[in-house]
Amino acid sequence: MTFESELAERKDELSEKWAELILRTYPKETQKIWVRQKDRFQNPVGAAIFEATRALVDLIIEWQDAEKIAEELDRLIRIRSVQDFTPSQAISFVFLLKKLLRDEFFKPMQAEDRLGDLLRFEARVDNLAMMSFDIYSKGREEIYRMRVDEVKRSQSNLLRKAGMIADVTADSSAD
Repeated sequence: MTFESELAERKDELSEKWAELILRTYPKETQKIWVRQKDRFQNPVGAAIFEATRALVDLIIEWQDAEKIAEELDRLIRIRSVQDFTPSQAISFVFLLKKLLRDEFFKPMQAEDRLGDLLRFEARVDNLAMMSFDIYSKGREEIYRMRVDEVKRSQSNLLRKAGMIADVTADSSAD
């Protein structure tokens, strides 16, 4: 039996455990609510974390569609990037998967002399971390660009109201 097929057999359990590890990175009161309440309307963030980990475990096992993997990573990263996490904390959820895999499989695989299979699979998790860093960086760039654009619009509006610059739309309609 391949390591991927072992993971596939336990994917629901593993994705649930991974989501719970992620939720433990939040303050205690938040954890209590998000772990207990899985309804997507009463707990959209917790539900999104559980859904994303479920999808990611499937995608990591298959390791076929980088675009879909990036989409699911983006879902988790967007949640964590707007919260009070440092960049490393925001993407640390990827390494929690590695911890989970080692906790669940290291000893049995060591006893069966199959640690190479685990290490090969962990390379996928390392690739997820690199993808996550790229996604996080791109998202932050987007946020900063939006902030700069907003400042430019605000300054332009102030200058226009002060009569220091002409209203381009009013000038072009006079032609």
